[in-house]
Formats: sequence, C-alpha cells, structure tokens
Amino acid sequence: MKTILLPLFLLIFMGFQESRASDKIITGTVTDKTYGQPTPGVIVSTSVNKYVTTNIEGKYSITVENNTQQLRFSYLAYKTLTVKIGKSKVINVALEQDHQTLSEVVITGYAPKMKSQTTGAVVTASQNIMIRGVSSSNKSYNPTQPNTESYASIKENGFQNTYKNPLSTFSIDVDAAAYSNVRRFINNGGIPPKDAVRVEEMINYFDYEYQQPKGKDPVNIVTEIATAPWNTKHKLVQIGLQGRKISTDNLPASNMVFLIDVSGSMNYANKLPLLVSSFKLLTDQLRPKDKVAIVVYAGNAGLVLPATSGNDKAKIKDALNALSAGGSTAGGAGIELAYNIASKNYIKGGNNRVILATDGDFNVGASSDKDMESLIEEKRKTGIFLTVLGYGMGNTKDSKMETLADKGNGNYAYIDNISEARKVLINEFGGTLFTIAKDVKLQVEFNPDKVQAYRLIGYENRLLEDRDFNDDKKDAGEMGSGHTVTALYEVIPTGVKSSFSGSVDDLKYQENKKSRSGNSKEMLTVKLRYKDPDGDSSKLLQEAVVDQSASFESASSNFKFAASVAEFGMLLRQSDFKQNATFDHVIRTATQAMGTDKEGYRSEFIRLAKSAKLMAEDLLSSIKK
Repeated sequence: MKTILLPLFLLIFMGFQESRASDKIITGTVTDKTYGQPTPGVIVSTSVNKYVTTNIEGKYSITVENNTQQLRFSYLAYKTLTVKIGKSKVINVALEQDHQTLSEVVITGYAPKMKSQTTGAVVTASQNIMIRGVSSSNKSYNPTQPNTESYASIKENGFQNTYKNPLSTFSIDVDAAAYSNVRRFINNGGIPPKDAVRVEEMINYFDYEYQQPKGKDPVNIVTEIATAPWNTKHKLVQIGLQGRKISTDNLPASNMVFLIDVSGSMNYANKLPLLVSSFKLLTDQLRPKDKVAIVVYAGNAGLVLPATSGNDKAKIKDALNALSAGGSTAGGAGIELAYNIASKNYIKGGNNRVILATDGDFNVGASSDKDMESLIEEKRKTGIFLTVLGYGMGNTKDSKMETLADKGNGNYAYIDNISEARKVLINEFGGTLFTIAKDVKLQVEFNPDKVQAYRLIGYENRLLEDRDFNDDKKDAGEMGSGHTVTALYEVIPTGVKSSFSGSVDDLKYQENKKSRSGNSKEMLTVKLRYKDPDGDSSKLLQEAVVDQSASFESASSNFKFAASVAEFGMLLRQSDFKQNATFDHVIRTATQAMGTDKEGYRSEFIRLAKSAKLMAEDLLSSIKK
C-alpha cells in the first residue's frame, strides 16, 4: 500500500509545485508623470476580474499567471497605460494626465461672504487638486503643489476561531472623519485610497435610534442579530451604545481654547476661510457661562484672544475675522501654549477642552510623530480634553490628526464643507464637545457552541489586548452627550462550512477544549468598562445576548442601515471579506432603511453610493477596452 501511495503523493506535490511555479508576483510604483508624485488608487489589472489598486505611496503587488503578457494601469483623469511584462518582476510606471477628461471635472469652491462660484478643477487619482479659485487673500491655488496626504496603513481584521480566541477586545471610536473624507474623494471624482476608508468611522458618522439609558450609568447597551446580507449562511451581530443626551442648558460650563493653524499651507479657500466660518457657527452656540481663548501658530505661537465670555460673541468673531495665513508650522509651541491657557482658566467640574483646527501639516520637535504622541499623552493628564478638526485637501495628514485625538482623550472630525461644520459644531454640539464617559472599552465573549468563528468589522487601529480590558491605566475612547457607537461582528455559526473559518487539528499536549455552556442559548456576552469624565476607576456593565437572529429583511432600520454602510466600506476597500456585496444592494438597503432622515445625511449617503457605483463601473469598463 505504501508503495502505491508514495508515487501518488509525489505526483500531487509536483503538480502543486508546478501550479505555484506558473504564477509570479509583480510589484512596482505608479507616479504622476508631470509632478513625479506617488499616485494612489490606480487600478493595475490583467483582466476585469483580476486587479489591485495602488496604496497611498503609489505601490502595488499583483500575482499573475506566468503566461500573462501585459499589465494595464488605469484611473480617472489619467491616460490608460498598457505595459508588456516580459521577464520583469518589478514594473514602475509614470501616468500622464488626460487633459481632455480633466477639463470636464469641476468642483465648487468655498469663500466666506461670497456667492458660491464654480471653479475649474483638476481631480486626479493622487488627488493633486488644482483649483483656479479665490482664497481669502485672492491668491490662486498653485497647480504644481504635490500631493502629500498620508494615511495610517490598515490591515483588515480577519475571522477568529472561537475556541482559540473566545474574546474580542477594543476601544470604542466616535470619530467620523473617515466618512467626510471619503465623501470628499467621491465628490471630487475619485475612489478613495483603501487606507482612507475606516469602516467603523463611516458607520458611526450616522446617528441610530437606540434607547436612552434609564439607570444611573450614562451608557446603554443595545444588541440585534440577523442574517448577514452579503452571505446568508453567516450572521451579523450589531452592538450599539447610546450615550445619555443632556440638553445644552444643562451642560456644564465650558473653558475652551481654539488652537488654529495659520501657517502658509492653510492659505486656501477650503482651509482657513472655511475654518473661520466654522468657528463662527460654534461661537453662536456659546452661553454666558462659557469662555473662549484663541491661540494661533505658524512660525511662532501666539495668544490672539484671552479667555472671553461666550456673551461677547462680537469680540470673538472679530478676532476670528482678523486671522490670515502665512509662515511655517510650529505646532508643538501652539499645543504647549493652548494647554497652558486652558490650565490657567480651568473650571472644576466643567468642560475643559482644546479645539485644534489644522490640515495636519505641522511638526512637533525633532522626530515629529513620536514627540507629538508623547506631548499629547502628557497633556491629557491635566484633565483637559482635545477635539481635532481637519480641513483641506492635497496635504491632509489624516494619520497625525487621528493620533492627536486618540492620545488626547478626544475626537476627530474632518470638515470638508460648511454643512459638515454645522453637523459637527451645531447639530452634534454636545457629543462633539462634552464628554460623559471616558476610557470606554468593549469586550465580547463568544459561545463556541453557537459561534465557530467571528470577525469584527473595522476598529483595526482600536484593538486592545484582552488583559487591557481590566487595566484602568490603559487609554481608550471617549463618549459625548448623546453619542451613539455601533460595532458589527460577522459570525460563522457552528456547523456551517466556510472557507473563512479554516480548520485546526486537535492539540497533542493540551486537553481538547469543549464548551462548558451546556445547552445555553446565549451566543455571546458583551462587557463594557467606562470611567466618569473626572474619574480614575472604571465601572463595569455586561449583558448576555441570546441567539434570536432574524432574517435580514425583518431587521430594524438601525441594523439595515448600519449594515449597508459597512457593505459600502468593504466595497471601497476591495475587502477580502466582501463576498457577495454589491453597490446595488447597498443602495437598495439604505433606501429601505432611510427612516425620517431629518438632516438628509442618509439620503446623501445613497447619492454617494450611486456615484461610487458609476465610477467603479467606468473604471472596470476602461479595463475591458
């Protein structure tokens, strides 16, 4: 028998090796031919169904069959380029802008106290936005400005085996900057780079109608289970948190410092002028018991306005109107001064906060990112919270701004237009600026009798070690008044065959793990820890969730809309886990789950999904040609 099996194994092994040898990996970098800058978002393809996109550094890696003869490079506003492969394993290309296409793309510029005007614009894959428009100083945008936007790399969460990893632990995230940034890309005619798409921030951009907390705790846990829309054999678990909504009149007094970047990079219509208009909206929300100081930084940091009562709105607005941009970016000095001013005017039991507004293009010390993190971590010990507002395009330092907010016990929003400023600073005034719970962590334990594998959708940069859940020294996210937080898990039920769950042999040196849950109907248990805004010890909430899943069609509007946003995010990321997701399903589901939509945010999402679908179809059709 052995003599028969051995040749058979050899044949199988040789066939496997031959199959592997028939493939090869090609890597390279795509740049803009005119400016030499890396070009993210370019589709590198061998066929309609075999393609990858370049990352934020313009790099790509694609596996091709050995007999593949050419690669195709295509993106909106660039001429499609076809390159012969030959024996090459590294292929670097420079794409030429398609000026005929570019001349047809327009966007609307923003300028304070002016009628909206249409400006000719060039929107390229690398988002080198060239606007012939009006800035606050009537200077035209420099069309040779290189793209220097940066995003932290995201390695997407995969499925976890429940026996090996029964616990999933992460910090909550109330930031919503990724959604408005993605919207900016789509509205400007391009698909965002993968790392700009943080799915949890897209989901949490929207409010959900969860039940308000009834007890003494400021947070309520809400759960729902239904079939996963992109794979009906899987289930989707929604975990929602609802923060107690406090009316503006009952919110504590505020001590705020506006820390405003007035460096040269802010001298464009969608930066400093939009920023000033935004802060005027916020000024109108101030009460007599609130006070505001204004600190600016460019080459140096300076105090523009000492702490001033919210009753004196004209004085605050005059100080904002006097701002102009120019000079280098000494962010560290600005942060130091802002926290110093906030400390001097500290209100015990009040809302003490620095609001940093910038495009993120600044330095703190010799090694900027590390020094920045250390500085902000040190400053949060003072009990002063941080809100970060990002503005502009072309050199947005998304990763820096997110880190600032994360390390500073705060939140991060991206302001791409005055409507977004209104949403963040008026409609969500309490949630953005008033913390009701800090260091909020979630830990979910899955029952292996019900779940063989699970995947947390998003939250990749918020994951914690399991032991961190009970460690009160470990920093986590903050919740504001009225905030909602939503997390989605895709679950593979026990007994369902799936390529994602994999298989693991029984261990030789450990007793094979068996569930001790007996006949329990519980699928999972949700545990939450939080601290009071001025507290040092955490409090624990927990809730067991019974497996009472329903069909996706019968799920609540909250559930279906959150799922449609997650599906959209996976499509934009070209997720390995998108399975049967489609733009058509996103649009259909979101339309059915739109609800009352008083502010029109959900209907805007549907329009974005339709635009992204058209762009994706155009790109795929260009590959076919």
